[in-house]
Amino acid sequence: MSQIMSITDTGMHVSMAEMSDLGSANAALVHDWLPVYAGAERVLEQMIGVLPNADLFSLIDFLPDDQRGFLNGKTVNTSFIQRLPFAKKRYRFYLPFTPVAIEQFDLSQYEIVVSSNYVVAKGVLTTPDQLHVSYVHSPIRYAWDLHFEYLREGGFDRGLRSIVARWILHYMRMYDTLSANRVDAFLANSRHVARRIWKTYRREATVVYPPVDTDRFQLERNKDDFFLTVSRLVPYKRIGLIVDAFAEMPDKKLVVIGDGPEFDDIKSRATENVEMLVYQSGEVVSDMMRRAQSFVFAAEEDFGIVPVEAQACGTPVIAYGKGGATETVVHGETGILFEKQTTESIKEAVNLLRENTRKFDPAAIRAHSEQFSIENFRSAFMLALEAEYRSFKQQ
Repeated sequence: MSQIMSITDTGMHVSMAEMSDLGSANAALVHDWLPVYAGAERVLEQMIGVLPNADLFSLIDFLPDDQRGFLNGKTVNTSFIQRLPFAKKRYRFYLPFTPVAIEQFDLSQYEIVVSSNYVVAKGVLTTPDQLHVSYVHSPIRYAWDLHFEYLREGGFDRGLRSIVARWILHYMRMYDTLSANRVDAFLANSRHVARRIWKTYRREATVVYPPVDTDRFQLERNKDDFFLTVSRLVPYKRIGLIVDAFAEMPDKKLVVIGDGPEFDDIKSRATENVEMLVYQSGEVVSDMMRRAQSFVFAAEEDFGIVPVEAQACGTPVIAYGKGGATETVVHGETGILFEKQTTESIKEAVNLLRENTRKFDPAAIRAHSEQFSIENFRSAFMLALEAEYRSFKQQ
């Protein structure tokens, strides 16, 4: 397999003053969707901070007024999908049109193009005289590693709908692979994603971990006797699996914060020791994270921001030992990694943590989380971009 390098492994940092080459460059930022402010948008926010003069492009922009602050007043250049019927709520139904839509952006005036990609953003058209760096949150998961799971859970595994869905995803896989050739350099948000980039595109990627606002969370040394999980309640998050595990441990309390299509089903399986809460404010979530004995995380994520936020509170994490969690949770030091997505595996991890509670130092856990801070992301992103730009200028 190709070598994967992490910028953060080098221990190098760069200040804005050292970015003179980039400071004079004409740049464009291209993002897939802007329906809400979520994980990918946190990354985009810091990219805007690094490239404050860059113009911004996105297939759609339906951000609520109270979530637009991170754009710093930038005008978003959108595609024709923005004007299609019902696009605000049904924009994902226009997935087959996204390859054409992204190619309609005229970026010919820009020297540097940075795409923030998890659908088709990397497919923008550039010339040999332009540098295109793509920060990949993930190759399209529902077209690749979650293909069959997506079909089953979306009800597309049988009948005419299945045939149509499979052809669309086949088309998206071909486009995803083809458009990788348009990128000069890849950045990945974790080693896990870098391996998937190599598997999917046969391209090397430099790891630049996404920004986590660790300063927003306060260290708490004294923990209460409950476990916590926070997530949108969708199938791949495996919240139902966590609830089922705690249903078999009636002496241990679990608090679930989140809402989504699985809420009613999961609530029906919850026992008396499981408290189900819907959406809570950031202040409430932060307080619960500080006080929890452990944060429980059963999904296979590309990176996983929430477990890092829990560690910023000095709270150990129980996580599935696959995907991004293997890079953010240190087994035996900042949490416990369990091997299988089963109730038995989760129960074993919970009991192991309870037996070794005193070995987990909240201050050390907090210190570990700080390597994923906003400041470190900006430094690593600037360093990677500067290196690619200098190499490009020397060609």
